[in-house]
Amino acid sequence: MAKDKIMYVCDNCGQESAKWIGKCPSCGQWNTFKEFRVRPASNPSRRGGERLPLTGEVGRGASPVPLSQIDATEEPRMDLHDNELNRVLGGGLVPGSLVLLGGEPGIGKSTLVLQTILRLTDKKVLYVSGEESARQLKLRADRLQTHSQTPHVREGSGQREADLMVVCDTSLEAIFKHIETERPDLVIIDSIQTISTETVESSPGSLSQIRECAAALLKYVKGGSTPIPPGGEAGGEALPSIILIGHITKEGTLAGPKVLEHIVDTVLQFEGDQHYLYRILRSQKNRFGSTSELGIYEMRQDGLRPVANPSELLLTDNQEGLSGIAIAAAIEGVRPFLIETQALVSTAAYGTAQRSANGFDYRRLNMLLAVLEKRVGFKLAQKDVFLNIAGGLRVTDTAIDLAVIAAILSSNVDTAIDSDVCLCGEVGLSGEIRPVSRIEQRIAEAQKLGFHRILIPAANLKAINPHNFDIEIAPCRRVEDAFRALFG
Repeated sequence: MAKDKIMYVCDNCGQESAKWIGKCPSCGQWNTFKEFRVRPASNPSRRGGERLPLTGEVGRGASPVPLSQIDATEEPRMDLHDNELNRVLGGGLVPGSLVLLGGEPGIGKSTLVLQTILRLTDKKVLYVSGEESARQLKLRADRLQTHSQTPHVREGSGQREADLMVVCDTSLEAIFKHIETERPDLVIIDSIQTISTETVESSPGSLSQIRECAAALLKYVKGGSTPIPPGGEAGGEALPSIILIGHITKEGTLAGPKVLEHIVDTVLQFEGDQHYLYRILRSQKNRFGSTSELGIYEMRQDGLRPVANPSELLLTDNQEGLSGIAIAAAIEGVRPFLIETQALVSTAAYGTAQRSANGFDYRRLNMLLAVLEKRVGFKLAQKDVFLNIAGGLRVTDTAIDLAVIAAILSSNVDTAIDSDVCLCGEVGLSGEIRPVSRIEQRIAEAQKLGFHRILIPAANLKAINPHNFDIEIAPCRRVEDAFRALFG
């Protein structure tokens, strides 16, 4: 009996090695090689783990085509009847695309996908479940339809369920047979970590299984063909879209080899704190749209409800007279919204000052505190500083720097900022307020929500006409100018 073979694969780029290496020679990352065991194939016709032959546009038999002869007409996207999901995908789901949806356990990945496909009354969907039974899926679908207040989900649910096919299987070869039999428009695989193929003699969820299964699914959606079983026939011409649901590790990254993210067309990250009502859908990679889009959902009893105007829900109504609160005008993707920045500054109780940031970059917080101490003269070295972005959001827009330092100063001097004032601006290391992008959209959002004054970088004043807005615009060049405008 042949012994199992030990291989090492880089978790970041997929580089293989016969022995463990501290630094990957391909991507240069340290301690990314993971060990996995490869068993020898028992079928003599598949020696060395030989892959099954493929046919179609992507695979064997493909021939070079002149670029001028390629049809570049944009195909109509599949409307998912979810404005947030359509926006993150770039306008809808592209036929023949491979989408990876990742998130923490219990965050709502399966619920988001299930309630979405229940709305597709004109599409045939195949739901492949490797974790839940068919009865569990049926109970969840009934709960979503019973509590849902959306008309096109509640009405005609019998016809919707007739076009929604459910199969509980973990074999990739069997999944391809189900696809060829049912000919769906959309395939859901929940999850990719539970799927295995016979060409790799390792357990489901291993690096080699995830990589081979994802590669086979990619060749299928791009070429319209499936791996040919011995004595079988080639696949058809249908090009369904495939949505893969993936797990994430304790570090917050997608489980499996990094090459999985390179294979798929779109990588969506579903995140949020289970103790909060809001969930954030981010696009980390998108070959058919922008990667800076953001979708916000509210977790309710009837599933996930898209939040059309997050600014009204993320702002506290009773902030009058409370210190340490500043409103920032942020932009994620193309959507402007206002967020509440909360800060608490107190004397260090044990001699060592603490720094904590929730929803904001911790290193950037330390940089802003250093700017306050060096350029403005506020001594915060012996004080604890806690920063929180209300609503459980994680914001990467640097335009909220001005609101962060304003909230810190407000808490330090225990003086409240007027509730009708909004701020936006990036703070530099010299204490200057740098210009931000899309300033007109930020001002318009603040005006729409009833704010009377907004502090903006002085450099942005040249690109706008203040007379076009019914809100007072206060330009600021340095941090000291902003503090004088806020506290006099």
